Amino acid sequence: MDKSLFEIIVCPVCQGKLDLTKDETQLICRFDRLSYKIDDGIPVLLANKAESLTAEQVDSLL
Repeated sequence: MDKSLFEIIVCPVCQGKLDLTKDETQLICRFDRLSYKIDDGIPVLLANKAESLTAEQVDSLL
């Protein structure tokens, strides 16, 4: 994923910062505990496609 794009995209739910996972396959909103997949280098930033995470899952992914 292009790093310049990463700096301008935000969570579609809360407009907060998104963090890239260690394996660079997902973007995580820590506040809402939501995961957005990155498909072929393109983030899928649709609230209805987001996966809910527990606090422990968020910590382990980042």
